[in-house]
Amino acid sequence: MKRLRVGITGIAIESSTFSPHRSTVDDFRVLRGADLLARYDFLDADWAHDVEWVPLVDARSLPGGAVTEEAYAELSGEMLRRLRAAEELDGLFFDIHGAMSVVGRTDVEGALAQEIRAIVGPHVLVSASMDLHGNVSRELATALDLITCYRKAPHTDAWDTRERAARNLVARLRAGGRPKKAWVPVPVLLPGEKTSTRLEPAKSVYAAVDEVEALDGVLDAAIWVGYAWADEPRCQAAVVVSGDDEEVLRTQAARLAQSYWDARHDFAFVAPTGTLPECLTQAASSPKRPFFISDSGDNPTAGGAGDTSWSLDVLLHTPSIVESELTTLYAAIVDPEAVAAAVEAGVGATVSLEVGGKVDSGPHGPVPVTARVTAIDAGDPVAGTAVVLAVGGLQVIVTARRKPYHLESDFRALGLHPRQADLVIVKIGYLEPELYEMAAGWLLALTPGGVDQDLLRLGHHAIERPMFPFDARMPAPAMAAELL
Repeated sequence: MKRLRVGITGIAIESSTFSPHRSTVDDFRVLRGADLLARYDFLDADWAHDVEWVPLVDARSLPGGAVTEEAYAELSGEMLRRLRAAEELDGLFFDIHGAMSVVGRTDVEGALAQEIRAIVGPHVLVSASMDLHGNVSRELATALDLITCYRKAPHTDAWDTRERAARNLVARLRAGGRPKKAWVPVPVLLPGEKTSTRLEPAKSVYAAVDEVEALDGVLDAAIWVGYAWADEPRCQAAVVVSGDDEEVLRTQAARLAQSYWDARHDFAFVAPTGTLPECLTQAASSPKRPFFISDSGDNPTAGGAGDTSWSLDVLLHTPSIVESELTTLYAAIVDPEAVAAAVEAGVGATVSLEVGGKVDSGPHGPVPVTARVTAIDAGDPVAGTAVVLAVGGLQVIVTARRKPYHLESDFRALGLHPRQADLVIVKIGYLEPELYEMAAGWLLALTPGGVDQDLLRLGHHAIERPMFPFDARMPAPAMAAELL
C-alpha cells in the first residue's frame, strides 16, 4: 500500500463584525512542526498509520473582532508559502472555524480555499473540519472535496469532528475517486443560543444527520447554523451531504435543509431570558444556589470585545448585589490598565479605577469603580494577569487579556469558589458543560454588545435577503440541492 502524504493546516477564529475589537497576530496561537502534529491525538489511531502527516502551520484564536488585513496577510501568507514548499501531497486536512472575517474582505475562508486549490491542483483531495457556527458559501464548498462540521452545541464533539474529517480523507484517498457534494443554502440566521442541540428542535434536526450519514452512497452529512454576528452575504444556515450516489445526496441534503427551515419558528433560547435587572431580581430572590446568569451580549467566545462595561455599571448600581450579604462573582471584563493599577497597589489595597468600555464603548464607557484588590494571578496562560476587585458582596474579575471563564478551575485560580457563591454572572451564551452541571438555576440576560442576541437591533445590511428572522413573513424557499 502506498504511503500517503497528507498536509495539515488551518486558520481559525470566529469574528464579530459588530465588535470594534480587532484581532491581530498576537491574538493567535501559531503551531508548526512537531507542536502542530502533537495537537492531534488521533494521528496515532490505526486508520492513521502508514500516513506521513506533513505539518504546515496552524493558527487559531479566541473569537473576537474582525482580523486585521496585516494579520491575515501574515498568517495566510505563511500557510500558502509552506504549502508551495511542501513536496507532493496526496491530501490536505484543512482545520478551520468558518466564521473568520477580515477587515475589508468577505468570505475569506472561501477565498483561502480557492488559493489552496490553485496551489495543490485538482488531484489533491482537501478535507475541511468546521464549527457548526461557520458559514458555507458555494465558493468554499466547491473548492473543497470533503467538508463537515460539529453536530453538537455546546461543541462536545469538536475533536470527534476533526478526526472524522481526517479519517474520511484518508479512507477516500485509499479507496480512490473524488466524492460528490450536494449543497443547500438555508435562508435562516439564528444565534447559537437558540440552536443548542441540548434542546428541541435542534436535537432532532441534528439527530437526522447521523441517519443520513449511515445511508448507502453517503460518506458524510452536515448542517451549519451559520454565524449570526457577521454581516456578510455568506452568513446563513447550510447543508452539505457528500458521497457517491448523486440521487441520494440530493434527496437527503434537501431533506435536512427542509427540516431546518420547517423548525425555524420553534427554535428558542436555551434558557429563560430577560433584561439583566430582571434576571438579577429573580436570581437574588431564588433559593437555588449557585444561580448563574449569562451576560450574553459581550460573550468573548462568540466574538465579543470582552470589555463592554454596561453590565458592570448595572451591577454596581444594584443594591441587592453590592449592599447585601449575597456573594456575587462576575467573570470577567478585560482592562489591562486597570489590572496594572491593581497589581501596583497590591492585594488588600483599595483602588479607584475606571474599568472597561475602552474598546467597545458603544453600550457604556469606562465605569468608575472603588474596590478592594482581593486576589492577583500573574501567571494565567490566557488572561496574562487577572485580578479580583471587591465591592461589597460583588467580586469582579478583571483581566489583562480577553479570557472566557468556562471552568471551575478558572475561578479557583483566583481563590474564588463558584459552588459556594450565591450568584455567578459570566460573559457567555449557553453555559459550557462544567458550568451547566454546576448551575442550580440559570437565566440568559439579553445584554448589549458585539454579539447581542437581539439580531434585529444590530443592523445587518449585507446579508442576503429575504432571511429569517429579519423577514419573518418571507415566502418559503425552494430547498433544491445543488451538486458541486
